[in-house]
Amino acid sequence: MSVPCIHPADASIHLVSVLHHGSKAALEFAGSPDWQAGRGPALLRPTLKVDGERRELGAGGMAWERAFAWIPSFACTAGDIAVNGTIWCPYSRDTDCAGMVYVLTLENRGSVRRELECAIEGVLGSRDLRVRTSRPVGDRNRALLSDNVVVLEGERQPALAALAIAGEDGTQAAAQDGDDASFALTRRLTLEPGARAELAFYLAAAPERDGAAAAVRAIRARGWRGLFSATSETLAALLQSTGSESLDRLVNRNLVFAYFYSVARALDDAHFYIVHSRAPWSPHGVTIRDWTALMWTIPAVQLADGALARELLLRMFELHGYWPGRGTNYLDGTLFASGFTLEGMACYALSLDRFIRDTGDDRVVEEPVVGETMYLLAEEIGLRRHPRFPLYSTDMDLGGNVAELPFSLHANAVVAQALDVLKRTLDEDSARRVEEPEVVRAAASRHFAAEADGKGIFASSSDLAGRVSQAAPDNGSLAWLPAYDFVPRSDSTYRRTVRAMGEPAPLSLSEQIGKLYGPDGERVLEWLRRAPLDGGVAAAFTDSDGRAVDGRGDAALSGLLAYTVWYAAHVMGFSG
Repeated sequence: MSVPCIHPADASIHLVSVLHHGSKAALEFAGSPDWQAGRGPALLRPTLKVDGERRELGAGGMAWERAFAWIPSFACTAGDIAVNGTIWCPYSRDTDCAGMVYVLTLENRGSVRRELECAIEGVLGSRDLRVRTSRPVGDRNRALLSDNVVVLEGERQPALAALAIAGEDGTQAAAQDGDDASFALTRRLTLEPGARAELAFYLAAAPERDGAAAAVRAIRARGWRGLFSATSETLAALLQSTGSESLDRLVNRNLVFAYFYSVARALDDAHFYIVHSRAPWSPHGVTIRDWTALMWTIPAVQLADGALARELLLRMFELHGYWPGRGTNYLDGTLFASGFTLEGMACYALSLDRFIRDTGDDRVVEEPVVGETMYLLAEEIGLRRHPRFPLYSTDMDLGGNVAELPFSLHANAVVAQALDVLKRTLDEDSARRVEEPEVVRAAASRHFAAEADGKGIFASSSDLAGRVSQAAPDNGSLAWLPAYDFVPRSDSTYRRTVRAMGEPAPLSLSEQIGKLYGPDGERVLEWLRRAPLDGGVAAAFTDSDGRAVDGRGDAALSGLLAYTVWYAAHVMGFSG
């Protein structure tokens, strides 16, 4: 479950989302169709009455912080009652469920006894399916009671999913089923001066109402303290250290965002899938391209959780590797939009090689789907070779645009590294038929030569008939060339090429990240460290100060940011 919309003013939750494989989409439960504009009722909202008088939480302001770069908590006051809240989705080896816990701590800081009535109230105002854009599920919303548990679902059966909400012992549940599918879970208590009380409310999702009710009872039985402890230990194990507190914040905020928002276990089949972003405002939605999954998301996951990275790598080979690089896909590998990219094909070899190098798990090549895909790559890459020159063509750039010229330096740098991996992976006879990577690199250095101010630089693309272009394609910046062993970072032509790029507005964040390899890498790292981004996570484009202007909530790009900054600190020796 993802909980992307928590209102900072009153701690209300306006939307929760689960991934639904059968629909190839995210299924979103919201309090109102206008949730993104901040209008309409909330799906879940904490309320408080003190001695029978309603007190608006957050009326005097709320202070927020995050634990483990992820779990949000807030503090506010309602008269002489101090209120603290924590919201999290339980996650650990033994607690991997589609659920959420909302804990409120109330403390009487006054001098008289207080009679309190604390509740979670809400409305199920919309249920939408979202691939990239949302569309209503189409049936009536319902709020039902089942043995003091609130169940939220649609009228049509069989259902895509249902939510169940429950409190602890002493909580009274109520639901109104009709045009206004509303509910409340209320707890009454007395607080003496100086006393405090802790209240927990639980939410769970399942494919239908009985499963949702059973799931919420199961996580309630675990107790919120055990769930918080297990989740905290798991999150703490994911976090990385760079030796710099400010870089740690940048790396870990984006790493955890990629871990939970670019990877999801589907509610209806319990399998993992990689998507571009579960954030509902991401323009890419829950579609995915081979390149972003294998080169952006998996490396970040690999830093934190090698076992999950292995599972995701094999899922990509299984679901998408039968036709690598063909375009943008739905989460299950079904074609969403065609558009062949050479990098999208070749990156299977690069991702496999990086996984083996970083984890030491070379037994992954024994998986049948890996061997089948690697032999397929060798064959398919060969079909893209120019008749005369050892260079390879693409149809689209990594931004999804038709390539200006068919032969891209970025793509051929990636292919050269892929060929190197294939030579080390395939059987001896097959490896002999693979083009020598150094031959490709040498040919690329000749055919992508250009000049700027009388000095040599690299061109971004060519037709190999005399025409070259220096326009940098989206996401395929020449700043990344050292990452594929095409040239060392110290290469003078490369350094001039990166400096010639400039910084056109708006800035492409993927290109800025690539410039960590360039001559001004330390300056770029400092810029990234200070950049506000999109609430601290990646956005496709920013202004010159690093504020998000487009492509917000980009979870896959957050993976690239986290991994590359970690790499800059640990391998390049940058200090930030």
